[in-house]
Amino acid sequence: MGAIVRSGQQTGGTPGEAVGEEEQNQYLTFLLGGEMFAIPILNIKEIIEYGSLTTVPMMPEFIRGVINLRGSVVPVVELSVRFGREASPVTKRTCIVIIEIESEGEKQDVGVMVDSVSEVLEIHRADVEQAPSFGARIRSDFIRGMGKIAGKFVIILNVNRVLSIDEMAMLGQAGGAKQEAAMLPG
Repeated sequence: MGAIVRSGQQTGGTPGEAVGEEEQNQYLTFLLGGEMFAIPILNIKEIIEYGSLTTVPMMPEFIRGVINLRGSVVPVVELSVRFGREASPVTKRTCIVIIEIESEGEKQDVGVMVDSVSEVLEIHRADVEQAPSFGARIRSDFIRGMGKIAGKFVIILNVNRVLSIDEMAMLGQAGGAKQEAAMLPG
């Protein structure tokens, strides 16, 4: 994968200048189970090839494992499972998108496993509609909006909700308690 995008990267201007309106409308699009999703480009740190993951016991099903990214431990979330779907098969196009999220005022890197990365698109604010309260096959609080591109909809994700560290930790504790209960003699 040659595509690497840095968080806060600017197009033109001098370093330190405020990010322009156009930059805020750029999204990385990717496929997941045949559907197209988008994440604001400013949340993306980089895109890497899917590699060997270290599994961590007693984690929720959607935590695929962790990777070592330049000395940092980065959890990898399988988005399809996080959305309540079947696990995606790993192919040569499968990759991990490293996303910077904010949790309780601190920034943290989280990897998300996607079927394939498509492209960076500009979606004008006029072409973004509210998320539907019904019909979407993922939780509505995970959706930031629905972008219209060439007559089709792209689901724009709210990464801070999808990758909420607090919620994932609670699910991990609940899953761990279930596993421990299942191992107790009864």
